[in-house]
Amino acid sequence: MRIYDPTLPADGLDGQRRLWAIVTIALGLMMAVLDGSIANLALPTLSTEFDVSPAASIWVVNAYQLAITVSLLPLAALGEIVGYRRVYQVGMVLFTLASLACSLSDSLSGLTMARVAQGFGAAGMMSVNSALVRFIYPRRMLGRGFGLNVMVGSTSSALGPSIAAAILAVGGWQWLFAVNVPIGVVVLILGAFTLPATPRAGHKFDLGSAVLNAITFGLLITSIDSFGHGGDRLIAALEILGAAVAGWFLARRQVARTNPLLPVDLMRRPVFALSVAAATFSFCAQSMAFVTLPFYLERTLGLSRGETGLLMTPWPVTVALVAPFSGRLSDRYSPGVIGGLGQALMVCGLAALALLPDSPSLWNIGWRMSLCGVGFGLFNAPNNRTMIASAPPSRSGGASGMQATSRLMGQTTGTALVALVFGMFATSGIPTSLAMAACFSALAAVVSVLRSARSSAGYG
Repeated sequence: MRIYDPTLPADGLDGQRRLWAIVTIALGLMMAVLDGSIANLALPTLSTEFDVSPAASIWVVNAYQLAITVSLLPLAALGEIVGYRRVYQVGMVLFTLASLACSLSDSLSGLTMARVAQGFGAAGMMSVNSALVRFIYPRRMLGRGFGLNVMVGSTSSALGPSIAAAILAVGGWQWLFAVNVPIGVVVLILGAFTLPATPRAGHKFDLGSAVLNAITFGLLITSIDSFGHGGDRLIAALEILGAAVAGWFLARRQVARTNPLLPVDLMRRPVFALSVAAATFSFCAQSMAFVTLPFYLERTLGLSRGETGLLMTPWPVTVALVAPFSGRLSDRYSPGVIGGLGQALMVCGLAALALLPDSPSLWNIGWRMSLCGVGFGLFNAPNNRTMIASAPPSRSGGASGMQATSRLMGQTTGTALVALVFGMFATSGIPTSLAMAACFSALAAVVSVLRSARSSAGYG
């Protein structure tokens, strides 16, 4: 391995260095995804150890997600100015140090503050992840790179509960965070030698827009969560109003800028905007299914937590298997058509889950979950490829930040919608939620096909 050489070709890295570079960002993505889920399993332990209510302990999870959401776009914009490699490495340093602080925390407030810092570190890695893939892989192989990215994310999501359970079986909750420290050190060493340096923009960082962005997305996320989980409706309405006002000022501030923090310039490109919409709809559908199905498996069918976890596994595992294949396909064929086909399969899988018989066999559940996974795996990598490739190279950071933001907004909205549906439909909440998920997936399919038509017509 060798330190970056500015004479290297701009269109991707050579074979060996490309391999180690993708390993570097894959490890960072794995850590960020795992820490978004493994803390869930420790919440009962944390509630007991710190002598706090279960509702208070949930802030260990919420603080991490909220920090990521409000900082993705600002850090992506910063990556365009100082270089994506630097933002990724600083994010990894912060994530590693915050992980150590989490493991040493002796109070819920201390752990929550450390999780906020850890979330900012994870956002540093996630915000520029896709932008780095664009500079690691040649354009003709971009789909392959995003396919591997999706595989890593899905595998990490699938293994998260099992890894957390294994750690908690042999050690305390502190080890859920301490294990990140040695991995983080390895990633930092690898990144210093393998990650590509990228062109830097000449404009200054827009601090005012970063603040407005944090207010907009912070209030939007908390209001969606409050509406979905039965919070004070007046406060939630005021939060939405505040988000709308801040968002208006943010959008107005961005229009006159050449490199806006909120990528309104990219959203004027139909292919990019349609890719963002398709991603949001698709992740909303997947999130609704992931939240709904455990209730169905445990409360309706009476399965154990272990059996539920086993039956939830085919979906992310199938995504991990299909994504590299679909990524390679998108390098040769229309990503819009591949993505539309994938979402059509996901609609069929979700509809089949909503129409399950009263006493289904494990096989009947398993093949439906796998069909959803095949559909999502066919969609995600081609969609990411189109989103990033449709932006100019100089705006890869804005595209990367928007790609991550669309995923989080879809997931957050899906989770809140499930809570809202369960509250409104006491007896039919589960099939109603799955049917709504199928509708969102159908919207993603339509948008994906529309994007293919725009591309064929020559629109950017």
